[in-house]
Amino acid sequence: MNPDTPIYAARRARVAAQLGEGGIAVVPTAPVQMRNRDADFPYRHDSYFYYLTGFTEPHAWLVLTADGRSTLFCQPKDLEREIWDGIRLGPEAAPAALGVDEAFSVDELDQRLPRLLENRATVWYPFATHAGLEGRIDGWLGKVRARVRFGALAPEAQRDLCAVLDEMRLVKDAHELGLMRRAALISAGAHVRAMQRSSRMLRAGQAVCEYHLEAELLHEFRQHGAQFPAYGSIVAAGANACVLHYRADRAPVRAGELVLIDAACELDGYASDITRTFPADGKFTAPQRTLYELVLAAQQAAVEATRPGARFTDPHEAAVKVLTQGMLDLGLIDRDQHGTLDDAIARRAYFAHYMHRTGHWLGMDVHDCGSYVEPSEVGQVSERRDPLSGELIKDRPARILRPGMVLTIEPGLYVRPSEKVPREFWNIGIRIEDDAVVTDGGCELITRGVPVEPGAIEALMAD
Repeated sequence: MNPDTPIYAARRARVAAQLGEGGIAVVPTAPVQMRNRDADFPYRHDSYFYYLTGFTEPHAWLVLTADGRSTLFCQPKDLEREIWDGIRLGPEAAPAALGVDEAFSVDELDQRLPRLLENRATVWYPFATHAGLEGRIDGWLGKVRARVRFGALAPEAQRDLCAVLDEMRLVKDAHELGLMRRAALISAGAHVRAMQRSSRMLRAGQAVCEYHLEAELLHEFRQHGAQFPAYGSIVAAGANACVLHYRADRAPVRAGELVLIDAACELDGYASDITRTFPADGKFTAPQRTLYELVLAAQQAAVEATRPGARFTDPHEAAVKVLTQGMLDLGLIDRDQHGTLDDAIARRAYFAHYMHRTGHWLGMDVHDCGSYVEPSEVGQVSERRDPLSGELIKDRPARILRPGMVLTIEPGLYVRPSEKVPREFWNIGIRIEDDAVVTDGGCELITRGVPVEPGAIEALMAD
């Protein structure tokens, strides 16, 4: 038995306790995805399924009933296929290995599911997460209804299991936080490697491209056991840093320009998420440093606002206040046009250079599940008109932060060429992102294994 098996069993018990009398939950893992012709994308399990089982094989389903009984459907042993695709656990070994009560071949799924659904009051499954799942549920329920003459009753209600699982996954336990700290440490080391390679190659007079730096990231991830990048690595040199979701490509990395890297690994199912912006040759120019220090000050304000009892939106509002004041002071937004700091914020004048939120939940998924609205206050709704789009927006009270929640803190500043801004700032894109665990007294930044202070970055790159 895997030493972590009791963790998954305890999670299943917590879910079962919330299904209600006569409840049953059906959770599939992710399908295999074809890349092209006879090649698949690297397989990655479904996060909900893995959260409840710790099982990483494809073609698997979990069925959980309100009395706590768990049934796994998985691939049967097949010596011929295992030669090609790898060893399978198989249903015979699954109960002992995974702590489930029983297991069957996935080939028996359509046969056994209608009987498992019989005489149940409510069927739970993740809504809008698996294409075709609702249709399969309907098909199984149709077979149950075909047996009404024999006394079978079909579930009268269907409910979204995400509502239960999202709340559970939002607050991380010690096991999860341990994995996330390890992932953060690996990712920080990868950023250090990329920074140092950039300055080393440029000092040696060598041509550097974005893909050289991406190679350092990928090497460090796998060198320390991470299975995947948590998302497509962003390595953006020069003006490319002003494209928020730019992907590492073949653009040259030039001395005198900044490089923005947003990249991190996934370790044992858990993501990290780091962004650093640094001078390609290891030395900030005066305009670069000015904007960088503004973004860093905004991040620090957001960090100080991240604490138990605060709202999820508080770090964003703190960052926006610092950034907007800086933009007014530096001439990035017109003080005569937008007025005071409060006026500029109300008009969202900062949006021209800062157009994303300051954070998101982080966990098994890099943009992790969990409501951003406080559940106990969801009925409190106010309306406002967006000053830029004119759209009518319904606001609800933001989530109250609690210890164990994990979120990113990632303010940025992106200055594209425009006659409305000083030329010295053109084509400068900066983002600084760290992963924060909410603690009893504030928050813990678990990604500071790579520096953020401009002097520390220069010292690191000079080594």
